[in-house]
Amino acid sequence: MLSLLGILAFVVALLVSVMIHEAGHYLTAKKFGMKVTEFFLGFGQKIWSTQRGETEFGVKAIPAGGYCRIVGMSSREVLTPADAPRAFIKATVTQRLIVLGAGSFLHFVIGFLLLITLFGAVGVTSVTNQIQKISDCVPQIASEVCSATSTPSPAKTVGLLAGDKIVKIDGQSFELWSDAVAVIRASAGREINLVIDRSGDQVQVPVTPATRMVDGKPVGVLGVINEIGTIRFNPIAATARATSFTGEILQNSVTSLIALPTKIPDLFAQTFGTTERDPEGLVGVVGVARVSGETASTEKLTLNEKIATFVLIVASLNIFVGMFNLLPLLPLDGGHMAVAIADGIRNFIAKRRGLAKPAPIDVERLTPITMVVFVLMASLSILLLAADIFNPIRLNL
Repeated sequence: MLSLLGILAFVVALLVSVMIHEAGHYLTAKKFGMKVTEFFLGFGQKIWSTQRGETEFGVKAIPAGGYCRIVGMSSREVLTPADAPRAFIKATVTQRLIVLGAGSFLHFVIGFLLLITLFGAVGVTSVTNQIQKISDCVPQIASEVCSATSTPSPAKTVGLLAGDKIVKIDGQSFELWSDAVAVIRASAGREINLVIDRSGDQVQVPVTPATRMVDGKPVGVLGVINEIGTIRFNPIAATARATSFTGEILQNSVTSLIALPTKIPDLFAQTFGTTERDPEGLVGVVGVARVSGETASTEKLTLNEKIATFVLIVASLNIFVGMFNLLPLLPLDGGHMAVAIADGIRNFIAKRRGLAKPAPIDVERLTPITMVVFVLMASLSILLLAADIFNPIRLNL
């Protein structure tokens, strides 16, 4: 039941994202006076629709995206005298670029806002600054058992207790315990001053981290094991972390797209062979939905961790889709933007030469290129669908 709930939640989130994407095209097109005749979620047979003004809004049978039909997307389209001035192709290059890019822009906005929500409201599971256990000694090797000859635990020596919270180190506070660990590791054999929150009272405790040799380098060790918990950040810190994480997702997405051709043979072998599916490999929408269901049904995660994982999945998907849709390939929005930019360059050159403004590029003449890209994308989608059905990614949750 929980698995089905996770899958349904993902489908709803995906459809909402598609609707917001198309709303970006719709609202900007209307802003610039273009005529929008259709706004549909899905493709194929019409299930339901309603007319609002000059636009028909509705839902179609195949929930594989959506579209917003703007009059005059092609220079070959036959237009009525009333519609001709409101055609997409009649707009300025800047207006066309804004309308075309609005969908991807809103994908980035969705992903960014979801990440802010993740870091600021839902929280992330991490090691906290609260001590769970005090070690008896500082082992120099993993197999060492604490004895009279072992290096004493500095935390135990100075009287730190389970439940203490390390608030500051040398007057500096830390949002993440990993940042505090970096200071401790760099302080081997050097006294540092801790500010401890003990049952609401703040106590200053000077301590000298013990030295442990790691890869031939001295590393400071305090001798504590900290609790795992949920960490939430203030709005400013949450926004900063969302910005940084958005950049990381974009960078990883670009890297994945560049490596895409090299991963297809492995995906083919994993789909129709006996090779185990690579969790770091390509995955389709069905695979992501399955992961959402598995995350929702597992007992290894807390409710908060399940919500955090779901928010991260939807945020990452939106950022990836936003970037992918900007690729300069027809029929993607990025391909149409490339055509609009080419029109702008041609207009600029003509103006500089004192020539008449050239006719807009006929997108329909690029149909063969569009079809090649479409066939390649459709083939990859079918392969991913087969892989997600016959050899799905398993997280072992």
